[in-house]
Amino acid sequence: MNVNTLVLSITKEQLSALPTVTYPGHIIVINTVEQAKSALETIRRFPVVGFDTETKPSFRKGRTNQVALMQFATEECCYLFRINKFGFPDELRDLIENPRITKVGLSLKDDFHVMHKLHDFQPAGFVDLQDLVKEFNILDCSLQKIYGIIFGERISKSQRLSNWEASTLSTPQQTYASIDAWACLKIYSHLTAGRFDPCRSPYIKHVDESNDTNR
Repeated sequence: MNVNTLVLSITKEQLSALPTVTYPGHIIVINTVEQAKSALETIRRFPVVGFDTETKPSFRKGRTNQVALMQFATEECCYLFRINKFGFPDELRDLIENPRITKVGLSLKDDFHVMHKLHDFQPAGFVDLQDLVKEFNILDCSLQKIYGIIFGERISKSQRLSNWEASTLSTPQQTYASIDAWACLKIYSHLTAGRFDPCRSPYIKHVDESNDTNR
């Protein structure tokens, strides 16, 4: 007997047809250790925050640059820590190691791998959306596609390969970086609050498990 399993997946064509996300919050760029300490005092008041990093792209095979930017987002504000300018202070490590504050990101193993080149730390309190969305039958793994499936909007990736070590971050860079961290928090909050029903999604695909050759 054939057993059909519901999964959600969005095509590139469907994604490109969606309206572009507009970031609704504030952005604070952190350039010094003193600014970082002040911002971290505020961030620690929130039980859940969005998380992401940005690294200057390397176009040399086998070479990876160090993390230049670390983002923490609340619902109303995103804090952009320019750690290429002031390093990795202990207060930042403490937040990353704090199990009482949930940090929501995507593909966290990749972030941690690059971050460990800067500082030794033991991450705690992190939630990877790639694991969470599986509980909602979402097959796609990219933030852009996950957000598109859940909210019907498209996150622009136009700044992804820009220079994150530039002396000053442009407004488009700041917005792009903020959206990535903020979107992680928004997805997490929406799913954990029970506001998403996979059975009502327009991106339903049916997989015939009887023909699954990997079983």
